[in-house]
Amino acid sequence: MTLEINQQLLPPQTFGEKLKSIGPGIVVAATGAGTADLVTSLVIGTQFGMTFVWAIIVGSVLKYFLNEGVGRLYLATGQTILQGWHQLGKWATGYFGVYSIIWGFVYGAAAASTSGMAMHAMFPIMPVWAWAIIHGVVGFILVWFGRYLLFEKVMTVLIGVMFVTIIGTAALFLPSFGDFSYGLVPRVPQGSFFLMLGLVGGVGGTITMASYGYWLKEKGWSGRQWISGMRTDSKIAYLLTGLFTFAGLIIGAQFLAGSGVSIRDDEGLIKLAHMLGAEFGTPMKWMFLVAFWSAAYSSLIGVWNGVPYLFADFVKTVRSKKNVANSEVSTKDPAYRFFLCWLTFPPMILFYFGKPVELIILYGALGSLFMPFLAASLLFLLNSKKVQKEFRNKWVPNTVLISCLIMFGFLGIKELIKIFS
Repeated sequence: MTLEINQQLLPPQTFGEKLKSIGPGIVVAATGAGTADLVTSLVIGTQFGMTFVWAIIVGSVLKYFLNEGVGRLYLATGQTILQGWHQLGKWATGYFGVYSIIWGFVYGAAAASTSGMAMHAMFPIMPVWAWAIIHGVVGFILVWFGRYLLFEKVMTVLIGVMFVTIIGTAALFLPSFGDFSYGLVPRVPQGSFFLMLGLVGGVGGTITMASYGYWLKEKGWSGRQWISGMRTDSKIAYLLTGLFTFAGLIIGAQFLAGSGVSIRDDEGLIKLAHMLGAEFGTPMKWMFLVAFWSAAYSSLIGVWNGVPYLFADFVKTVRSKKNVANSEVSTKDPAYRFFLCWLTFPPMILFYFGKPVELIILYGALGSLFMPFLAASLLFLLNSKKVQKEFRNKWVPNTVLISCLIMFGFLGIKELIKIFS
């Protein structure tokens, strides 16, 4: 990609032009809408039917404002989210540094294993760990040698496959208008409160949301004039994510409810694929398995490309004597390539020895605090005088971000209690 040419692009003016220019939002949606979202929506749909349609809408809106905040911070100030965190104090960048190393090690193994499991279900010619290694290495090669536009095209294909197959499956079980409208009215049945919060908080992405500013830069979007187009891009991202989660809810509510089958993890998705095959024929089983694989592998590639930007920026920021805006990080930075290797190769050890309990506890503890950390930092940064007044938060974004902080903080405390109890 020739960044100099991309930076000369004129921002889109009409809605049609904005739709044609979307791309980073597609990457966000493909990365964030993973198998965990699918499992969560299936479980809640199986237990509570269409009751939580409203919760998916709320979750999509909350994540949109977080994502939009990351993009607006970059376009309005030229400042990356890492530089913003550095303004909060060395503790903030230090927290991210520790979190990213532990998170990358555990997530690298989990993402590759999930992709390998999906491929093994379709082609059981090798063990899951072998497929996992292949998926990790192929993702590594794509990111190491590829350019952003190639990466965006691959992600667009994967999200296209994922949504056609998942939404195509859900189309077989469309609820009545009455059932759907019933779910639009907020209600929380007894015993469903924490599941509801998990559904709201789990809609689309966590740490990868912080990568959005770097994808905007790679796309060539720079400056305040791109904020309107960025907002359209983010809205499309969370519209797609919401539809993906709706589809899982519908499948759970209309197909699994009353079956006595429990879908609790990625292996449950394979069980569901076989159930669909038994009910509707082998092509349906394959369609769902392809959807499972697409959801898993798009998340892997998105993380392999996006999170190393954050780590490279972290290294550059802590080494810099002053917090300079517009500092460039690229896929060729040694720190970027180090973290790409860190995601790919060291986690392979976990395929053989399992996941160390202490590492998982620390990973869970740090991870439970990331979303409230992001919400709180955006509240501070987007209300500061370093952002031009017209691009600072208004009352709606502030209200939503405060709601995010309260909800994710509550979920984080609950997760910490569960980990250490």
